[in-house]
Amino acid sequence: MDAQGLTFACATTAEQRVARRAGLRAVRIGVRGAAGLPAGDLVSFGLAGALHDGLRVGEVLDATRVVDSDGATLWEGTPLGVAGAREATMLASDVLVHDPAERRRLHESSGADAVDMESGVLAATGRLTGVVRAISDVPSSAVKGVDDTVHEDGSTDVIGLLRWVATKRVDAIRSMRDAMTALRALQGSAA
Repeated sequence: MDAQGLTFACATTAEQRVARRAGLRAVRIGVRGAAGLPAGDLVSFGLAGALHDGLRVGEVLDATRVVDSDGATLWEGTPLGVAGAREATMLASDVLVHDPAERRRLHESSGADAVDMESGVLAATGRLTGVVRAISDVPSSAVKGVDDTVHEDGSTDVIGLLRWVATKRVDAIRSMRDAMTALRALQGSAA
């Protein structure tokens, strides 16, 4: 992957840290770009949720399309050439999709493989040049409540995180483990 001249737009502090460790120029844009978008050519970089059972936690995607829930193309391009990554279509969403049946419905209606909340915002700028995402959760993952663990600016909401762990202990620990697996895969693929 040639990262020269590209800015890797990350929603969260953890994603930004991974990108920087891989030697990439990274900016934290927050959830849905709430912290603002930088100038220049952008790559959507971070975690994503699988919309079908054909993807596994830790699998890295190098997207060729970003679509809306009806399958309309918001962005289309060539993959960035991330070693070991799978070409995919990303679904742009304004919300975290928790429900397995809703994930499968979105896959059927859009043709997308995975969902994230920043690629659509970046596509709307006309400066999106690629999407590199790692699967952090699959349709059967219990991730309800994880959206309360991050502030809009992408920083960790410590109280929300503690509340999530206290109320959903097993699911929260499994989700955090899966997110770490995905982040390691993302860093390895970008290095």
